[in-house]
Amino acid sequence: MLNFLTKGITKIFGTKSERDVKELTPYVKATNEEYEKLGSLSNDEFRAQTTNLKAYIAERLSEIDNEIAELNKSIESDSSIGVDEKEEIFKKIDALEEKRNKELEVVLLDILPKAFAIVKETARRFKENAEVVVTATHLDRVLAMKKSHITIDGDKAIWKSEWEAAGNLLKWDMLHYDVQIIGGATLHTGKISEMATGEGKTLVATLPAFLNALADRGVHIVTVNDYLARRDSEWMGPIFEFNGVTCDCIDKYPANSESRRAAYASGITYGTNNEFGFDYLRDNMVNDPSELVQRKHHYAMVDEVDSVLIDDARTPLIISGPMAKKGDEELYNALKPRIAQIVEVQKSMVNGFLTEAKKALAAGNKKDGGLPLFRAYRGLPKSKPLIKFLSETGNKKTLLETEAIYLAENSKLMPEADEPLYFTIDEKNNSIELTDKGIDFLTGQDEDPNFFVMPDLSVDLAAIEKMDVSEQEKILKKDDLVRDYSTKAERIHAVNQLLKAYTLFEKDVEYVLMDGKVKIVDEQTGRIMEGRRWSDGLHQAVEAKENVKVEDATQTYATVTLQNYFRMYHKLCGMTGTAETEASELWQIYKLDVVVIPTNRSITRKDEEDLVFK
Repeated sequence: MLNFLTKGITKIFGTKSERDVKELTPYVKATNEEYEKLGSLSNDEFRAQTTNLKAYIAERLSEIDNEIAELNKSIESDSSIGVDEKEEIFKKIDALEEKRNKELEVVLLDILPKAFAIVKETARRFKENAEVVVTATHLDRVLAMKKSHITIDGDKAIWKSEWEAAGNLLKWDMLHYDVQIIGGATLHTGKISEMATGEGKTLVATLPAFLNALADRGVHIVTVNDYLARRDSEWMGPIFEFNGVTCDCIDKYPANSESRRAAYASGITYGTNNEFGFDYLRDNMVNDPSELVQRKHHYAMVDEVDSVLIDDARTPLIISGPMAKKGDEELYNALKPRIAQIVEVQKSMVNGFLTEAKKALAAGNKKDGGLPLFRAYRGLPKSKPLIKFLSETGNKKTLLETEAIYLAENSKLMPEADEPLYFTIDEKNNSIELTDKGIDFLTGQDEDPNFFVMPDLSVDLAAIEKMDVSEQEKILKKDDLVRDYSTKAERIHAVNQLLKAYTLFEKDVEYVLMDGKVKIVDEQTGRIMEGRRWSDGLHQAVEAKENVKVEDATQTYATVTLQNYFRMYHKLCGMTGTAETEASELWQIYKLDVVVIPTNRSITRKDEEDLVFK
């Protein structure tokens, strides 16, 4: 019944995408009207249109800009202002900046048709002419020194319509379609534009990029790899530069360099998601503001947005460095034989639980089969026989039902389930915990029974205080206690990381061995992540497991996830061929709406529902 009603409403009002496109269609008409007017202008008159738009934006925002300038001037010029008073002024500046951003969006929407038309007309002039001759500006002369497709002849600049991009000589032959204008308007309004493969997303990006660059607050176009970042910046760059908007790519230059700082100062900056994120982290570690490379985070356009903002969004970017403390190699190698032994013992136990579960479930006895199955899962969730068994119909359901019973009432019954195990694994939280049985196994019969047991510092320190000894002796005992605590903490941490290495990280799946080193495999792309190491001693544990040199431990200096980084932008948008399936997630996390843009020509291919074979 509900499906019937949905179909009826859709038939009357159209789909969401159809309504979204209908709302944006007036911009197509307005843009094409402006485009027709520009065709009769000379090249110099045409280029002056961009200057006029910049002046119009400055005039509309002059009142707010003057207020902000006055407040900044008062802070710099009046040394008598106190800290509290400065704080209040900064709050006023922040409020004005927010107000300015809102007003800027109103202004940009007003000039959208004219700005889009300028980009389209630029594309037409390059497409229809081998050369475009204009009166040379200072920017023309600067660019001519770097780029072979621009030459200076007296007071004239000659722009060829053929230039190099990613090592190939390309003749410009593109002109924006109406659906691409809709896509551009979608991106400008801070939404996600879903466009089919081959519909020209790279060209679409030129429209909102140019429009937002007129505000001179920085436009970041984010791609998933450095080849695309370099290619797109070189391919689309002349369209912007012809109209006086600078364009560059951060991936061309070393980190923390003047060249990269200049790339960020450009009107439009291309780069990969990771480089933008790492530059942000490096900026948070500088000692002086002059060392910063990034400007404020104003407008970002993300290519393959579902991959960057959903698939890779929670992966942390980490800048780490060496720790002063050494000796990890000795610790991990000393503990490795015990860990290898306990893992083998548990593996044998898990196989026994699995056999027991199979027999009970085959006989139709879910009650007696559920507990051993759950114990096998808690013991070694990545056991291949277990994974294979759980893929069979009904077994996963039995596991989940049993898990729900033991997790009920704050995991009241969990000790009963874990009682025979040496250690338990929580695969969802990527954590491992030794049971009392496991601690006894690792300690052995001839050692201190508290070898793997952390002392209770508060209780032990209080006991020392009550001792009838001198203050000096108390201090020495406390030092010994803290030293013992620190040693055991490191030992237990190393045990946990070794257990993870043996049970959750598989060779040729999570990592590979190359040139005598453990190298991480990216779980999304399957590529080797050169120079990357797991933090918190995990990489050392895997190295010990694989009998390669255990490198020195590192500590985290700065970290951020892509999700948190991109949420800092005043305006965020993106494009991809497959966003509709993640539409709800993109809205919940980023408040980004998805608009499906129709293709320029009707698709003859029929997209049927997927068939899934077991």
